[in-house]
Amino acid sequence: MTTAQTRRALGTYGENVAVAHLSARGLVLLDRNWRCDEGEIDLVLRDGDALVVCEVKTRTSLSAGTPHEAITDAKLDRLKRLGERWARARGVCPPEIRIDLVAVLRPRKGAAIVDHVPGLY
Repeated sequence: MTTAQTRRALGTYGENVAVAHLSARGLVLLDRNWRCDEGEIDLVLRDGDALVVCEVKTRTSLSAGTPHEAITDAKLDRLKRLGERWARARGVCPPEIRIDLVAVLRPRKGAAIVDHVPGLY
């Protein structure tokens, strides 16, 4: 497996873990890996009336920093714009668009460690 394939597989694993985690908490998955010319949204969900744009960051170790450190102000601004574009493309006007992070740490042994951080923006 190439490095790019390994990264994609890790990302898919993290998204699957995130979907299971969020669904168990009552969020409803609406879309996955939605793309446009400005970027990609990992997961789009509904939490009550709120539209949730969820960034999933998956790591096998913290040697390169935590998943939380990868979320910059510029990334948050782009995710907010992408959420607005997703809503327009679907013809919906949610009262709130929220940006969440799901950080997934996949250790060598044992279950994944999941940290859901709602409302980054």
